[in-house]
Amino acid sequence: MAGPVLLLLIHAALLATMGDQSAHGSFFFLIGTPLLAAGICLHRAMRDGWEGWMSLAVAMLFWASGMAATMVSLLMQDGSGVGNLSMLLYVLYGVPLIFALASPVDEAWPVRLVDAVLAGALGYFFFRYVFAMATPVGTDDSGAAALRLLFDIENSYILLFAIVRLMACQEERQRDFLRVLAAYAGLYLLVAAYINHVESDSDYGLWPDLLIDLPFLLLAGLAMAWRGGAMPVASRRFARLVRAGSPLMLPATVLTVSTLLLSHDARLAVAGCVVATLGYGLRSVLVQLRSYDEQDRLAELSHVDALTGVANRRLFDEVLRREAARARRYGGALALMMIDIDHFKRLNDQYGHPIGDARLREVAAVLAAHARRGTDLVARYGGEEFAVIMPGLHPREAADMAEQMRAAVEGRRLPAPGGVVTVSIGLAHLLARDADPAELVDSADRALYDAKRGGRNRVGVERLALVSAG
Repeated sequence: MAGPVLLLLIHAALLATMGDQSAHGSFFFLIGTPLLAAGICLHRAMRDGWEGWMSLAVAMLFWASGMAATMVSLLMQDGSGVGNLSMLLYVLYGVPLIFALASPVDEAWPVRLVDAVLAGALGYFFFRYVFAMATPVGTDDSGAAALRLLFDIENSYILLFAIVRLMACQEERQRDFLRVLAAYAGLYLLVAAYINHVESDSDYGLWPDLLIDLPFLLLAGLAMAWRGGAMPVASRRFARLVRAGSPLMLPATVLTVSTLLLSHDARLAVAGCVVATLGYGLRSVLVQLRSYDEQDRLAELSHVDALTGVANRRLFDEVLRREAARARRYGGALALMMIDIDHFKRLNDQYGHPIGDARLREVAAVLAAHARRGTDLVARYGGEEFAVIMPGLHPREAADMAEQMRAAVEGRRLPAPGGVVTVSIGLAHLLARDADPAELVDSADRALYDAKRGGRNRVGVERLALVSAG
């Protein structure tokens, strides 16, 4: 912090010694300090990530440009007054800050594009408000009061948004940015309020200029040196609440400016309300669509076996219950295969688990390739055991399908201890209206046990499962 303090002392010395020319030298600091802060924020952006710090740097450039326009107006145009451009730039300085606070970096790009359009709309309504209140050579008393109100609201919103985001932030780098922004925004709010309401008639080149330096020098010092320590982490519920509410910051600011415009341009005020409402509505639709896609992806992952890519036991149980209920209601047929890779433990012991996993994937692929009907389901039941649900297949069709799968696995000629990989299949088939899923699984297990006891690499059929509806 020594550098910013030294700059402040130099500025004070300049004001004390330059006399009538102090305004010229003071503008050097009033423009230079926000530019210094912008450069340091840009450095932090390159080191820690563009999000946040880049917006802060752009805001500083807007503010420095506003002060430069003020200098040109006062010093090079014979004191004809502060023009609209400088007022507009001072107001626009808040747009990138509100955008950074309102638009989370991890949102999808279409959502952030809507946020950017809302930020652009906010800048436009700021522009219309400033030009409604100011004349080319200055403002009257009512216009100046209206502009001061706008500055107060904008600065208060930035501070409020920064504090709320900081309280809910759970990521360390983002917390550093929000700490710096909240500290800067708090001091800037106080200084701007004092300058605008108490020293509004003071000329440049006097001691209040030192106050204007303070927020930017604080920002430069904190951005250059501050690494925030540990702070209490907000509850997950509060963090989610802030994340869900943050997108309201931009439309709320647009609505506020539109309300201020109501007495000056009713149609423009209504347009602002429409833009804020439609923008937030479109953003909500896009977020909801993304949420649906994420839910679908998670649901798919929760139903897929990670190793083999076929359905997992959870989905198997759900589908079996559903199909059994359908069979009870409509009297349809339901076939189930339980499939076990022969001598799989010996394969794992001799070749190792990576090869064992590869054999599981290859067998799963063969089974899935033969379950061509949309209603069939191939699932990993557990370990080296698979299951196939086949609704609507009568006993002979199911037995033919089971034999085709068994032959297809053997036909792949996958190396295994003592020969090639083979499977044993137990087939059960229920025709009863009172069919119970557990009964079907037990029947298929008994058939599988018979196939393995009979020499493996064969299909066993549980005859007791063939019960008619009558």
